[in-house]
Amino acid sequence: MSEIRDIKLAPSGHQKIEWVRNNMPLLRDLEEEFRKTRPFEGVKVSLSVHLEAKTAYLCKVLAAGGAQMAVTGSNVLSTRDDIAAALVEDGMEVFAFYNATKEEYFRHIEMTLEQKSNIIIDDGGDLTSMLHKERQDLAEEVWGGCEETTTGIIRLKAMEREGVLKYPMVAVNDAQCKHLFDNRYGTGQSVWDSIMRSTNLIVAGKVVVVAGYGWCGKGIALRAKALGARVIVTEIDPVAAMEAVMDGHEVMTMMDASPRGDIFVTATGCEKVITPEHMAVMKNRAILANAGHFNVEIDMPALEKIAVEKIEQRANIMGYVLPQGNMVCVMAEGRLTNIAAGDGHPAEIMDLSFAVQALSALFLVQNRGKLENKVIDVSSEIDDMISRRKLAAWGITIDTLTPEQKAYLSAWDIEE
Repeated sequence: MSEIRDIKLAPSGHQKIEWVRNNMPLLRDLEEEFRKTRPFEGVKVSLSVHLEAKTAYLCKVLAAGGAQMAVTGSNVLSTRDDIAAALVEDGMEVFAFYNATKEEYFRHIEMTLEQKSNIIIDDGGDLTSMLHKERQDLAEEVWGGCEETTTGIIRLKAMEREGVLKYPMVAVNDAQCKHLFDNRYGTGQSVWDSIMRSTNLIVAGKVVVVAGYGWCGKGIALRAKALGARVIVTEIDPVAAMEAVMDGHEVMTMMDASPRGDIFVTATGCEKVITPEHMAVMKNRAILANAGHFNVEIDMPALEKIAVEKIEQRANIMGYVLPQGNMVCVMAEGRLTNIAAGDGHPAEIMDLSFAVQALSALFLVQNRGKLENKVIDVSSEIDDMISRRKLAAWGITIDTLTPEQKAYLSAWDIEE
């Protein structure tokens, strides 16, 4: 039995899912193909991804191919109750509702796995973590899984190094059609969508501090600069720091950046990136937002402990008055701001990411029993097929190599 907030919300959910469907041509094509070929017939798929409209459409595409779907969310503030209700009406098992407690969230993770899944689709690694810790008995039927995000890949690679990974996991996040577009353009746009909508403040002229200059950080900084902000980047990687400098940003430590920033956005995948030590010297009413998967980048437990007063500022913004007298304004409880305080990545971006998910799941079905228990890269063939289909959907054609050009590129004894 599903566990959702209110089945009566389903009509709103269906409307939202239909909107994204009309803007996700890759998934529409896959839905049509899967409906004809039924490659997931009888396959049990458990999914934990931000439970909103784009994710729901991925679920429908897999179900069209015959998959038995058990679905939950990957963040307690990103689940949309109307979307959950719509999926239940479509015949899926759904265990999620908005603003669940920590205990409810992990109960839903467990309930999603209790169908004894064959394929795991994870975002951050909570399904896999439970299968390797509390519920190892439910891992027996798992053929493999797909991981959506950078943080989850980090956890999986640690498990692989320690030799404890129980089944193969495809690193969907590392596919070119995922991280080059989702992490950079999707995060870049959706983070600023959520900040601007929640604050109703201008970005132009402000100092924006971006912690981390991976693909997500690059996208956030790029969009901030385009909006007219002056951007400071903090990094631990000297190569990434050098790249930020050459992209036109200032680079310094978080301690040095703290008194200067108006808006801070974390995107590192690490904990305690912004601590009370940094907050103590921030401007009054500095805005703190997190774009990393887990709510650990802003040290919220320490902030809760030291704050002398909490004053709600707006929906999704809580003000914390510090002993020094200044207030810091934290968005979405320090959780993933673009989805907890916004609508997440644009549909066209998730079309790419979820096409990678769907085809990676198909890869696992087709290669059942043939793969090692390791983190596996998405094949270049999948990336190539998705990119060509996306270009075709945009009405774009590109050049191809002639036989002579192919011979030239593969030769070594070329005569001048």
